[in-house]
Amino acid sequence: MTPSKRLMDLGLALILAVVLILPIAIIAVWILLRDGRPVFYPSERMKGVNQPFTLWKFRTMRSDRNDTGVSGGYKSARITRTGRALRGKRLDELPQLYNILKGDMSFVGPRPVVRLEMHKYGIHRPIYTSVKPGVTGLWQVSGRNDISYEERVQLDVDYVKSMTFMFDLGLMLKTVQVVVVPTGK
Repeated sequence: MTPSKRLMDLGLALILAVVLILPIAIIAVWILLRDGRPVFYPSERMKGVNQPFTLWKFRTMRSDRNDTGVSGGYKSARITRTGRALRGKRLDELPQLYNILKGDMSFVGPRPVVRLEMHKYGIHRPIYTSVKPGVTGLWQVSGRNDISYEERVQLDVDYVKSMTFMFDLGLMLKTVQVVVVPTGK
């Protein structure tokens, strides 16, 4: 990560943290009152080869394990009503500001993957791990779950090869557009 990209991430994250502290607190209280604890969901993701980090999100799924008999739409059946509302506008990802401030993530980059997904990058793994993962990136503005994993890998490789300040700025603006008018899941 270039020093200027890190400075942009830090500056923007600090501004957004100040601006969004009240909405983040309101969402946390909303989850606590409607769905109970925990409010945040930690997930181990990879930021490099053998470099795990904890990605933080608002919890959007049920925390109990008593509903494991659901077949078919198991994951969607576990999403809380609060979670559906948060995911719809991607507000569940607001705690990732902490990941940016801490230096585990960038605003723009490849989407962070779990350890078991690293093999899907194959020969492109060194390219993927050469930059910090991002809250947004080409995959997020190109259809998200409507594209194959192979296309996702290629988008991540394309991003790393095309990474510039203006490209990042364009992807951030496109992200705002995608969140306002969502297309993918």
